[in-house]
Amino acid sequence: MQVISKVLERMNAIEHRFKSSSNAGGNFSMILADAQQSSSVAEKQFATDDISRIIQFTAKKYGVDERLAMAVAKVESNLAPDVISSAGAVGVMQLMPETAQGLGVRNIKDPRENIDGGVRYLKQLMTTFAGDVTKSVAAYNAGPQAVQKYNGTPPYAETQAYVAKVMAEYK
Repeated sequence: MQVISKVLERMNAIEHRFKSSSNAGGNFSMILADAQQSSSVAEKQFATDDISRIIQFTAKKYGVDERLAMAVAKVESNLAPDVISSAGAVGVMQLMPETAQGLGVRNIKDPRENIDGGVRYLKQLMTTFAGDVTKSVAAYNAGPQAVQKYNGTPPYAETQAYVAKVMAEYK
């Protein structure tokens, strides 16, 4: 919506240059005010819809169940692209910077790159754990080494709660 606001501002300025100022800016000013007032709601809704579409597209691209990718994203960030956890995980898929770097994600804050990296990581985990969704989800949270060490969900309260939330969202 910021682009629309800028375009409308520019149109208003051009009209003022070429027409008399009696009624020149009236319509554009009202349109601009309406656009600015509704922009925050529209941007948030668009962002959520766009994020959902990116997740669906990326899941298909990597052969990951769309519902699983969406469940992980919802539990991780509630589809918010600008979230940073206290541990330093970033974005929709809450990638740790080291994990993102290992996945070749250049801009961890870019929702497309973040989702691409997160879904690719989920695919890697699904491959590592022979399609076992529970182990893969646990590994997404606690790391694959912890899941291998305990041969399943580690006895960490955070990871157990995380797996329960993702599985509830997935079903």
